[in-house]
Amino acid sequence: MLLRRDPGETYRRVDFDARVAGASSLQLVALCLEQAAGSLGRAIYAQEHGDNSAKSAALTRAVAAITALEIGVDTTNPVSQPLLQLYQAARRTILDNALRFDAPQLETIRTDLLDIREAMLGTATS
Repeated sequence: MLLRRDPGETYRRVDFDARVAGASSLQLVALCLEQAAGSLGRAIYAQEHGDNSAKSAALTRAVAAITALEIGVDTTNPVSQPLLQLYQAARRTILDNALRFDAPQLETIRTDLLDIREAMLGTATS
C-alpha cells in the first residue's frame, strides 16, 4: 500500500535538511525564524480553508522552531532576556491558538519574527 504524503511537505523537508547542513549559527537562527513564520502562515491558510490537520501540523512546526530558537539563545548576550521573553510569549500564544484560533494574533507574531530575521540579516551583511 502506498503512503499518502504531501509533496509540498516532502519538498520543505528536503529543502530544510539541505539548508541546515553546514549552516553557520546565524544562518540556523535565520532558518528557524523563517520556519516559524512560514508555519504560522500555513496555519492561517489551513484555518481559512478548514483543514484542521494541516493547521495542527503547522502550529506544531511553529512551536518546534520557536523552541529551537529558545534553546539556542546565548545568555551572555545583552539581548538574551528580551529574546527569551519574546520566544516564550510567542510559544504560549501559538499553543493557545491550538484551542482558540486567532489569525490576527498569529499574523502579528509572524510579522515580528520576520522583522527580527530581516534586522538580524541586515546587520550581519553591513
